[in-house]
Amino acid sequence: MNLAVLAGQAGSQNAGGSIMTMVILYAVIIGIFWFFAIRPQSKQKKEHETLLSTLEVGDSILTTSGFFGVVIDIKDEIVIVEFGSNKNCRIPMKKDNIVEIDKQTED
Repeated sequence: MNLAVLAGQAGSQNAGGSIMTMVILYAVIIGIFWFFAIRPQSKQKKEHETLLSTLEVGDSILTTSGFFGVVIDIKDEIVIVEFGSNKNCRIPMKKDNIVEIDKQTED
């Protein structure tokens, strides 16, 4: 019983300070979340958009599923990619599925 009374008295003495502490604690948690989750994700998205802006017909690409292919045609957000060694498999896919671009250089 004495512990419950002491706990109640301790909480009532610092009621104003505990609200300010909670606000600071929430601000710190939000700051940490932004620094470790939101900021890197937005940076990665910007880098991916920059990568996709350089995409051209004839480039070798790597998709999110791990397939290598060659870009045959580009239409807005859709890319026609040719897969396979005998070049008979053409699949339309979204640009967002491209992870890496290997530029074809002219000899």
